[in-house]
Amino acid sequence: MAMRGTHDDAIWTAAWGKSEADGSETIVTGSLDDTVKVWKWTDEKLELQWTLEGHQLGVVSVDISQNGAIAASSSLNAHIRLWDLESGKQIKSMDAGPVDAWTVAFSPDSKHIATGSHLGKVNIFGVESGKKEYSLDTRGKFILSIAYSPDGKYLASGAIDGIINIFDIATGKLLHTLEGHAMPIRSLTFSRDSQLLVTASDDGYIKIYDVQHASLAGTLSGHGSWVLSVAFSPDNTHFVSSSSDKSVKVWDSSSRACINTFFDHQDQVWSVKYNSNGSKIISAGNDQAIHVYDCSM
Repeated sequence: MAMRGTHDDAIWTAAWGKSEADGSETIVTGSLDDTVKVWKWTDEKLELQWTLEGHQLGVVSVDISQNGAIAASSSLNAHIRLWDLESGKQIKSMDAGPVDAWTVAFSPDSKHIATGSHLGKVNIFGVESGKKEYSLDTRGKFILSIAYSPDGKYLASGAIDGIINIFDIATGKLLHTLEGHAMPIRSLTFSRDSQLLVTASDDGYIKIYDVQHASLAGTLSGHGSWVLSVAFSPDNTHFVSSSSDKSVKVWDSSSRACINTFFDHQDQVWSVKYNSNGSKIISAGNDQAIHVYDCSM
């Protein structure tokens, strides 16, 4: 399924959530056109539900809470906004300070939002309080990407210089620093069992790390340019990647082989995500198009 011209400018970010209340599926997209759009996924098609305005300088990241009730978005002017997905109303606006919010990610319990900063700090905001509650310091460079492990134990961050840091959330301690890439880490994702971390970099490679031992478990090549986004399937069996080479690739997580490549976008593909049961993948990018792929393999 493809929808073109969904935004007036490049789509930089997408998320797919499922409401615990009624089982409905929602897709949220964020664009350089300053808007966040909320789509309902029903009968194998997308229907625009809300266009959320208020951001300036482009929306760089969106995420949906575990229960599917709230969306978070961040923009280049470092404002984080929380939206009620039922009503389309803004719940909160949080100013993360000058140029200090990039990726936003909900914690698995949906009580916190983590965001990376230019100063190498991961700032943790309370969803209820709307305030910064604490920071995790990588003592490194600008953080482009963030991921919580599904079991809630770890937080991983990827920096502009290719360094990956893994924190223990309970203690706030920096557990591991991984130096596998020499270029910006655009995206990272934990496997559903929280055992593996997959990273995407401008060096064109995807790396797989064993979280427990902080060891490199695999290096995958196949994209012809920057790898911009990675996401793990809910059943641990596959992960998906997207790239500046305009392609979306699906990988088998045990054999590490690429089993599918889609060339449906006309330009770089900034974001890929699975739906909650892993049967569909959404991709979005510079060409203002949203594609939904069926992956019932």
